Amino acid sequence: MTLTVLLTITPSLLILAFIILSDKFPEPLEMILSTFFIGFLLCLPAGILNNYLIFSREIPGDYVYLAGLTEETLKFMALFFFIRKRVEFNEPMDAIVYGVLISLGFATYENYEYIFVYNSDFSSLNIAILRAVTAIPLHATCGIIMGYYFGMYSLTKAKHFLYQSLVIPIVLHGVYNYMENLFYIFLLLILAIMTCLFLHKSVVASQKKKTSEKEFN
Repeated sequence: MTLTVLLTITPSLLILAFIILSDKFPEPLEMILSTFFIGFLLCLPAGILNNYLIFSREIPGDYVYLAGLTEETLKFMALFFFIRKRVEFNEPMDAIVYGVLISLGFATYENYEYIFVYNSDFSSLNIAILRAVTAIPLHATCGIIMGYYFGMYSLTKAKHFLYQSLVIPIVLHGVYNYMENLFYIFLLLILAIMTCLFLHKSVVASQKKKTSEKEFN
């Protein structure tokens, strides 16, 4: 049971620690905690929408890709309507940090539901292991990609970055949900992780050259 709990929570916290600690100008603890909690709360409207759009169908498996649309759109709305207006949000790295916080807040609660609510004690450990290496990295990569392009939009005001920040995570998440073969799932995740490492590294390199944080807002 202890191992299952650790596998439910730890992967998200490790990724968050990596992203937060890579920020040259750390975000306030209050904003970190509140943004993570917002991700938690998004599970409620996402669950309602997914039940209506997916699980009310005769063959839900044919519509699982729609979870990418509902979940990533809700995360994007949290960035656009809540984070964007905060004074603490003032450079591209902030968008990555808050994007990942929202995504992994969502993923952590979703993990709890899949492992402890929808499955028996017998299967929960196996589900926890599988989700630790699939669903959690998927949500993290969507958060990084969304955050990167949202940060570029906030910096340049170029609308194509805003569209990319929403559309790319929706497509990535939708394709992931539709896949059933683990080999292709892992291949997709490897490509997504490599892309995210490149995007994150470019923002970190740019941030290291700065002496002050504020670039926009």
